[in-house]
Amino acid sequence: MAVPPTDADDDFDVILAEQCRELAAGLDFGSDDSEYAFQLQLQEIANSYPLPSASCSPPPDVSAVMGDADLSGLAAAVTMEEMERYDREQCIKEFRRMREDLDRRVYDQKFAAEITSIPDDQWQEDGDNYHKPYEAGSSSSAVSEGFRIYLKGLVSEEYIQDRKVPVVGIGVAICDFKDNIILEVKKPWIDGGSVSKVEAEMQAIVQGLDAALSLDLKRVTFFFVNEACHNYITGLESHGSSKLMALVNQASVLRKKFTQCDPSLMLEDTNAVKFAFKLARDAVVAQISWPEETPFGKMQKETCSICFEDADVSEMFSVDECLHRYCYSCMKRHVEAKLHNGVLAIKCPHDGCNSEISIDSCEKFLEPNLVSIMSQRMKEASVPAPERVYCPYPNCSALMSEREVLEYSETSFIGAEQSGARKCIRCQHFFCINCRVPWHYNMSCIDYGIRNPTPEDRALKSLANENKWRQCIKCNHMVELVYGCYHITCRCGYEFCYTCGAQWKNKGPTCTCPIWDERNIIPGMRERH
Repeated sequence: MAVPPTDADDDFDVILAEQCRELAAGLDFGSDDSEYAFQLQLQEIANSYPLPSASCSPPPDVSAVMGDADLSGLAAAVTMEEMERYDREQCIKEFRRMREDLDRRVYDQKFAAEITSIPDDQWQEDGDNYHKPYEAGSSSSAVSEGFRIYLKGLVSEEYIQDRKVPVVGIGVAICDFKDNIILEVKKPWIDGGSVSKVEAEMQAIVQGLDAALSLDLKRVTFFFVNEACHNYITGLESHGSSKLMALVNQASVLRKKFTQCDPSLMLEDTNAVKFAFKLARDAVVAQISWPEETPFGKMQKETCSICFEDADVSEMFSVDECLHRYCYSCMKRHVEAKLHNGVLAIKCPHDGCNSEISIDSCEKFLEPNLVSIMSQRMKEASVPAPERVYCPYPNCSALMSEREVLEYSETSFIGAEQSGARKCIRCQHFFCINCRVPWHYNMSCIDYGIRNPTPEDRALKSLANENKWRQCIKCNHMVELVYGCYHITCRCGYEFCYTCGAQWKNKGPTCTCPIWDERNIIPGMRERH
């Protein structure tokens, strides 16, 4: 953060003007070396003095100080210095505003807790007169509160047009104790050399602690997911590259400026850590896109790492879990190919990535009917085959589990479990769970099947008569006798006579049909459905 303004601010303009007069003579020689030396000296003068406060005046007009001299180089330097000063002033104002908002938020939370603790009878008596206005800089400042810093340093190899380049992004999310976002930081780290994952994570820690100090926070806990960083921060490991050790030392110096500053190693699937990861990914994307003039105006372009074509940033798909990015056209082909091959859980196309692609996100590039198919297949995979129930109404055919549809039906149909009546979750129509047809009031499944045979039932019955099959009256499965006696035991456990269908009880027939035929006294029986 910039150095606070001091009493020396007023001398800045006077000293700068005097140096301008003294150095103007050097410009008379007209050499490039003299002008370059002049600019360096001017920069040193500006950096030697504290940043002026927001209320101070800008640097003096160069032409007014030096007259008609040729001051093109000096004017450029002063203009640059003026812009830098303005940017710093705006940064200070923004941090002051954020700090005041933070103090106010902490004050409101404490005040709300204080009101909640007041007994109801006391509140009814004195509530209308209870007030405690916020005052800036009061004792309720956020300095004493504990805050959380979530950090992520991301190293990624990306394609920029036809070049594969390593890119580093830093993501920082500073939150209060309830994980409400206070400050977001997403910025690139341009190192000029190769950067390891540990170095990127350590740089994120440095950036996060520095941002917390800019807000004047005193008690913080910073969270990250790299175990090696945790070892360096806690002193369990002390050897590494010079760059890494410099970052570790920098983090150690920053930690000493807090009243309390504790590290914490977290799992990657934590929501707040995922948010910091997204900030880091946004910082990466900002580095790999570029503006390009098109017939529709200037657009941001990005290279797809599958087809290597340049696509508009708005037409790049980002996988929710890992945030890998590909163009809509490539993602469409990838998902359609997986669906065609019967794959239910579709993974990110990035090599070695196991992140799953959510159904909802596919709506951006898939036709609605394919999204519906994908949703249906994933739901079928989540329900065991014996428990699957499909609505019998042709215009619905919704998939449900037996437990799901029973719980739903019991809320609107008394005795649903005993009667077999079920209510479809989607179309709200009732059907029979036993014979899987529209609900038949005051009629058994057998009677309903006899009176309302479907075309499929009629075709099956005709085929059964032709081949002399028998139907189990308990479960309706078809049975064909190949070898053996006429005593049939269905797979549902029901026993009956294959000749007439009469039930067997107590290990004996209830009919007078012959028990066997000599031509069939060979063990074996096959069921058909």
